[in-house]
Amino acid sequence: MTLTAHDVIVRPIISEKSMDESGRGKYTFEVHGDASKIQVAAAVEELFKVQVTKVNVLTTKAKEKRRGTKRGRISGWTTPWRKATVTVAAGQKIEFFEGV
Repeated sequence: MTLTAHDVIVRPIISEKSMDESGRGKYTFEVHGDASKIQVAAAVEELFKVQVTKVNVLTTKAKEKRRGTKRGRISGWTTPWRKATVTVAAGQKIEFFEGV
C-alpha cells in the first residue's frame, strides 16, 4: 500500500504535554495505522521541510468506557489509534506548532 505524506500524517496532537515537548524539538502527530517509522519520517520531512533524527511510534489500545444516562448504563469502546513522536534536528522547528 502506498501512502502519500498527507495520508500518513492524520493530524497534529495539541495537548499540554505535546506543547511542552515542542520546545525541545519533539512533535506529536496522529498517524495512519499502517504507517511505518520510515514513512512517518519521510512525510514529516516532506510536509514541514525539517530534518528528522528520531521517530517513536505507539498504538493506543481500545478501552472500555461506561457512562450512565437517565435510561440506564451505556457501554462502549474507544477507538484504537496510532501516535508518533518525531524529534527534529537541533536548531530546527516546525512553524505550525509555534502559533498554538
